[in-house]
Amino acid sequence: MLLFIIISMAFGKTSESSLDYNPRSLHNNLKKITGCENYNMEELAIQNPDSYGSTDGKFLRISCNSGNKYFVYLGRVNSCRASGCSIDRPLGEFEFFDYYTIYDSTYQVVEVRVYNYEASHGQEITARGWLKQFIGYQAGNYLEVGKNVDAISGATISVIGIVEDVKEKTTMLINLNNNLSHGIIRSRTFGK
Repeated sequence: MLLFIIISMAFGKTSESSLDYNPRSLHNNLKKITGCENYNMEELAIQNPDSYGSTDGKFLRISCNSGNKYFVYLGRVNSCRASGCSIDRPLGEFEFFDYYTIYDSTYQVVEVRVYNYEASHGQEITARGWLKQFIGYQAGNYLEVGKNVDAISGATISVIGIVEDVKEKTTMLINLNNNLSHGIIRSRTFGK
């Protein structure tokens, strides 16, 4: 048993640990952004997940008493270990980070936040100042590392990963809502 614990500590966590779909920072940001103390959160069901690419995250629709609607995507981006990436590596041999994106009713990015960073390097992508570059992004807009998103030395894989995931999930959210190919999995109300 002791040997198992030592080996686990040496290799760190892998992408097999579960994603937290209820981070405290999300609720704090939703209250600040929406101006609502009470809001309803509905998880959107994806009818044909194979047609959308990777769908390991969740999409949520947020409704306020004021009638304003927002959307949230919570997901995980796999990154490489410090020793590098290889296609031949088995699943679970990647580091990762979990993040969320908050969208307004027009599917424009209002906030991006990394709330769980399990990689050994590249933590610079968790900085709020760097993440502000995504605010205002809408599908179809130009979003490219080194052009309108700052590259970060030592965090290249993480930077590319989050940029590509934000672009993909923004398009996916629009398609989900335009095609009405979703239902509601569960609904919860938050507030005082």
